[in-house]
Amino acid sequence: MKDKTILIVDDELELLQMLYTIFEREGYTKILTAASGRAALKVWREKQPDFIILDVMMPDMDGFAVLKEIRKTSSIPVLMLTARQEPEDKFEGFESGADDYLLKPFLPKELLFRVEAILKRAYPKACRRIFLEAAVVDLEKAQVCRHGEIFPLTAKEFCLLEKLWENAGKIVTTGNLCETICGEFWEGYESTLATHIRHLREKLENDPSKPQSLLTARGLGYRLLVRR
Repeated sequence: MKDKTILIVDDELELLQMLYTIFEREGYTKILTAASGRAALKVWREKQPDFIILDVMMPDMDGFAVLKEIRKTSSIPVLMLTARQEPEDKFEGFESGADDYLLKPFLPKELLFRVEAILKRAYPKACRRIFLEAAVVDLEKAQVCRHGEIFPLTAKEFCLLEKLWENAGKIVTTGNLCETICGEFWEGYESTLATHIRHLREKLENDPSKPQSLLTARGLGYRLLVRR
């Protein structure tokens, strides 16, 4: 999903730069910006981005008006940002066609999670299956099939397995995995992670005590080996 083109729209230049940096550091490679509503419409028409982060409060043309113009011809996913907390604003955003609505100030991690969730819904992958030594994981159904038996994945197990799969063959650190399931304040959750890994191995491995697919990198984290 990080190859998708994201357009960020905000008239506060410092915030615009901060948002750009957040996505750049997360690994997004195609980021566009606009500092006004009219500039946003121009970039949208010319560049055809895949996703828009749209501020509500702008002097020349507010975010609601921009979104209404976009929705005349496009169903591009849009997340709206605002410092105004009145419920009516949120309702107007959704009525205008917003996919999500986030109040300022917000945690960068929350923004990233929301954007990633919307992108996954808007641009589903054709095949999301993981082939392991003893099992096949269907991420679309959130389940594991091993020797004809079906094991459903919990929400935490799903997140962990997806993260490991995205980095298949590489070590994913304990901190990175803890952050995946607990957010940025993950310190102290290492034992919880170990419990989730143990339960995952019980579903993925023929012998969880001798894993062939979900391996431990001592002192570092875990690594998922997939069949090519």
